[in-house]
Amino acid sequence: MSATHEHATLLHRFLAWESRQPDAVYLTQPLEDGSVVEYRWGEVGDQARRMASHLQSLGLPPKSAIAIFGKNTAHWIIADLAIWLAGHVSVPIYSTANASTVSYVLEHSAARLMFVGRLDGDAEGWRKLAAAVPADLPLINLPRSARSEGLRWEQVMARCEPLKSPVLPARDELATITYTSGSTGNPKGVMLSFAAMHDVLPVTQVMYNGGRGTSTSDRLLSYLPLAHTAERAVVEALSLYSGCQVFFNESLATFTDDLRRARPTIFMSVPRLWGKFYHGINERIPAAVQSAALADPDKAPAMRAQILGALGLDQAHTGLSGSAPLPAAVHAWYRGLGLELLEGYGMSENFGTSHFSRAGTVRIGYVGAALPEVACRIADGGEILVRGPGQMLGYYREPELTAESYTEDGLFRTGDRGELDEEGRLRITGRVKDLFKTAKGKYVAPVPIEAKLGNHQAVEASCVMGVGLAQPLGLLNVAPDIRAALADAATREQIGAELEALLDEVNAQFEAHEQLACLVVVREPWSIENGLLTPTLKIRRNLIEERYHAAAETWGASRSKVIFE
Repeated sequence: MSATHEHATLLHRFLAWESRQPDAVYLTQPLEDGSVVEYRWGEVGDQARRMASHLQSLGLPPKSAIAIFGKNTAHWIIADLAIWLAGHVSVPIYSTANASTVSYVLEHSAARLMFVGRLDGDAEGWRKLAAAVPADLPLINLPRSARSEGLRWEQVMARCEPLKSPVLPARDELATITYTSGSTGNPKGVMLSFAAMHDVLPVTQVMYNGGRGTSTSDRLLSYLPLAHTAERAVVEALSLYSGCQVFFNESLATFTDDLRRARPTIFMSVPRLWGKFYHGINERIPAAVQSAALADPDKAPAMRAQILGALGLDQAHTGLSGSAPLPAAVHAWYRGLGLELLEGYGMSENFGTSHFSRAGTVRIGYVGAALPEVACRIADGGEILVRGPGQMLGYYREPELTAESYTEDGLFRTGDRGELDEEGRLRITGRVKDLFKTAKGKYVAPVPIEAKLGNHQAVEASCVMGVGLAQPLGLLNVAPDIRAALADAATREQIGAELEALLDEVNAQFEAHEQLACLVVVREPWSIENGLLTPTLKIRRNLIEERYHAAAETWGASRSKVIFE
């Protein structure tokens, strides 16, 4: 399907699919009882138009901010479409956001209305956050909302006629304000135009299906937060662009079943989940058995089919990974199964479109070359500077910060440090502000060290700290099964020995001033709930360092290689 340039927006694409394939299934929503509801393109259009009629009846000023607060569901996307059809701006809020973040985003964006969907804890989850919502803010409950009182989506559907003349946006108009999950301070409101959200899609087609691109036959599973740019770009935006089907995940408990139901052709995940799949299969099928079968030309196809089928990935032509480095062993395992994982790099400020590996050009530890139409330069201090089709309009209500974020020739200052190889592939070496100085006056970049620590199967996340210390040290958040097993003395000794070997192996790869004094297995898991991980599972470095600062000097001076907190 082609579109003239002036009509090239995701909303125009949706209207075309609604017209051309009204009876094709677009959204597949699982329910608590294990059944599913399928929404066809025509029905999605009908519901979105009915809600758009209601929104227009409220007499809100054009381009009003309307928030969507809840977990990923079919109606999250339908609400987003309704907001656009009515001529307004959508403002996603993470379903895991705490009361202060919800309050800040609603106030800062000047939201005129909010859709409330499913939340952790359901009614109890809403009760904890309700006080953060202005009493006079109109609320609409999405189906299965955590909120029981007030106006329900179904009521609007019953009493409103579909909007016949939707507001068709100009490409340069504001489409959404995406609040970054930032590891420090208040989130920033990234303003994205309709053009930015659309124009990254033709550029990213080189990532999919060996460069052949996407089609209406592709299937996606939505489970990472739609409030985050990556999921919105690879699931919502891609589905609207290509006319393909989206399946949703009901809960963590049903994830395996939901994945097998979807059998996605494109699957995006984070290193932690790719690693869990890898370790889970290795527990069921010993690595030696896998290796022997994969080395035998007669047995290899059946082994690959067995493993990928068990994961629900037997139809996947594209596997994407981001947010943190992927361990080399995990990378190699999937490649042996015929699924080459492609790592990439992008930000909210460019709608997730900057660099990505392409099939056949993967280099371990690198996130690929710049995508078509993306310019990249490494500044003198090592900062990555980029410009591309997904570039933001700026930070909402922050003109000075917006100006500071660009070079004189219009490249965005990412705040990340990196280097390019001879083929233009990018390696992320850390954040500009993450570089720290030890007590010896030596600078240390923590991210490359953390990437090496992450190669051990026990390590879920790590944080290298060392400000003011004679030598840096590594804090480790281990996998839940490992944490539980540490209660057994023999297992604890075994894990300790493995981590000591890991420490020696990692230290051998770095300069003396970068070598870790010890590894500390922390007692409390880092999570979104305790604030030590962002909603996209990145470490909140400053808060982790603050929590363990008091004990760090004692640990570093203990001369123990591995410490269990």
